[in-house]
Amino acid sequence: MRFLLLVAMLCLPLGAVAQDMSMLKQPGVVALMRHALAAGTGDPANFEIGDCSTQRNLDARGRDQARRAGEAMRAAGVSFDHIWTSQWCRARETAELLEIGEVAEQPSLNSFFQGRGDRAAQTARTQEMIDALPQGARVLLVGHFVNISALTGVGPGSGEIIVARRDGRGGLEVVGRIETAP
Repeated sequence: MRFLLLVAMLCLPLGAVAQDMSMLKQPGVVALMRHALAAGTGDPANFEIGDCSTQRNLDARGRDQARRAGEAMRAAGVSFDHIWTSQWCRARETAELLEIGEVAEQPSLNSFFQGRGDRAAQTARTQEMIDALPQGARVLLVGHFVNISALTGVGPGSGEIIVARRDGRGGLEVVGRIETAP
């Protein structure tokens, strides 16, 4: 059944997937959003977590992408019980520009690209936090390619939302993808 759903999703035109925010309204949904467009890759050598001037940040297209994604969520009546974000400026700004609720920083969602963190420990901590939520709670995580791929096995594009649910075995099952246009 999961295979057929995946095949059906891959055969849909991109616009059809992009417009279906309704899957985010399901009880217990875990939505994992990669930060919106930020030119480049990684961060400068002088990176400091509390100083956005030392980081790769959203560009104008990325800020617009995040705002439009939030508008689409609000128009669809999507809300979340929790919105968690990385402490990296580009992820936090994406979460805030969505304007869909209070944003809480979670260090386990920080990037571990280029050896900046601990993949195993951060992934385990994030999964523990998800597992501790009440069964029907909906949560949005705004993070980075590496975090989302470690949790789901899926590599998201900038601003893409991977829609998952808890699999009952301490992991996540991907049930959909939502592209957000740059």
